[in-house]
Amino acid sequence: MNTANPRAVLLIAPVVDGLLDRLSSAYTVYRLYEQADPAAFLREIGANIQAVVTRGDIGVKNTVLEQLPDAGLVAIFGVGTDGVDLEYTRSRKIAVTITSGVLTNDVADLAMGLLLAGARQLCHGDKFVREGRWLTSAPSLATQVSGKRIGILGMGNIGQAIARRASGFDMQVLYTDHKRLDNLDYQWCADLHTLAHESDFLVIAASGGAANRGMIDATVLNVMPKHAWLINVARGSLVDEKALIRALQNHVIAGAGLDVYEDEPHVPAELIALDNVILQPHVASATHETRQKMSDVVFNNVAAYFDGVTLPNAID
Repeated sequence: MNTANPRAVLLIAPVVDGLLDRLSSAYTVYRLYEQADPAAFLREIGANIQAVVTRGDIGVKNTVLEQLPDAGLVAIFGVGTDGVDLEYTRSRKIAVTITSGVLTNDVADLAMGLLLAGARQLCHGDKFVREGRWLTSAPSLATQVSGKRIGILGMGNIGQAIARRASGFDMQVLYTDHKRLDNLDYQWCADLHTLAHESDFLVIAASGGAANRGMIDATVLNVMPKHAWLINVARGSLVDEKALIRALQNHVIAGAGLDVYEDEPHVPAELIALDNVILQPHVASATHETRQKMSDVVFNNVAAYFDGVTLPNAID
């Protein structure tokens, strides 16, 4: 650690005000996102930076880290690491921390919310009442959720939390992951296509990254039942968005509930135009309670690094 300036933090993207205030009161914080010329700014202050704070949806580019010779920590506000080149950080011995375990419940809640909103036509019903159409006509029938099959892609903490909630609706839980998890009493599917074919609702809870990019493609969508819904609370990069739009337009599947997109915050006009899609602005963890906990974890990770103690949320 650079003892000449041991308390300098580079903030890559905006975070909640409470975290910014705490960081600013304890450390010298440089805000990269406010700079008109980030490259020139990094050339000026890069040698001072000891720790980097970023969001999971933003990450930090290697070209930035290359300008920070004494950086030893990347503290992520979130659980996604797909925006960080972990091989590069390992080669530099830069620790990477996440807010693990904090946002699990909120993300699982929203997954079920999107599922219910789509199947039970909650947004349509709200619009139906507000527009006064109930006065002259009857609403259309929706789709039952209880007792249906839910397929979960990715059975980590969030996937398991979704499964527990789905069990409360008497749903049959199926899943696929890198391997069968013997401690879970759910139906294992050996591959994604089998899971998609057997699911009334296919929920994406897998990690992002190059290895999983576009894994929900036309071949997956084409084997899903025509009455099935796709729910994505993971990363937009996991879905071939053009293939999904075609599948929705052509009623290959019944609908989709989306919290994430390929190029946020730019949502394709074709998706916005469809009435069989529930759209959310990447807010799965956006509750007062969870964002406060995430802020606490990030601050504690940064503090632990500067104090030279074991990082509580470091990834391998």
